[in-house]
Amino acid sequence: IAYMIQEKNISPWSILAITFTNKAANEMAQRVEGLLGTTANDMWIRTFHSACVRILRRDIDRIGYSRDFNIIDADDQKSLVKECLKELMFDEKEFPPRSVMGEISSAKDKLITPNEYAEMFETDYRKKQLARIYSLYQKKLENANDLDFDDLIMLTVRLFKENEDVLRYYRNKFRYILVDEYQDTNKAQN
Repeated sequence: IAYMIQEKNISPWSILAITFTNKAANEMAQRVEGLLGTTANDMWIRTFHSACVRILRRDIDRIGYSRDFNIIDADDQKSLVKECLKELMFDEKEFPPRSVMGEISSAKDKLITPNEYAEMFETDYRKKQLARIYSLYQKKLENANDLDFDDLIMLTVRLFKENEDVLRYYRNKFRYILVDEYQDTNKAQN
């Protein structure tokens, strides 16, 4: 990053540096600030999720959400899944909440919506029931203007796909995208 800015005269605000953890992002930002001083303040050095939050806070209303959305944590997710199981009259022993959360998270990492999930597994009884849970879970999130951690990336991808002007804005803004440990990205992050 320092080389790009100092030697190649690349504008710091045209660089997006992405990593996986807050710790890594903070360390990267500190190192860049140590090399460049306050110039680092003009850059986005973030995790995938924090970059997506920033993008969504600006434009999520373009896909039907309010900009003042809440981000729920794992405990809230588990409570919501339990609420869905109860409403659908499913036994938690047959559908353990943590397992259901993992299945939903896996689907979102692959950018699979509840409807797509239901279509993919219409002949698999268990997965069909999981699709019902996923669908109700997502409706409850939307009704409360809540997002789970996986929604942050999935909805950013959706925002870009459905709004060419928003995508164009970020394509023009970030001419250089650097991804730490790129080989570890999943489909949604990619």
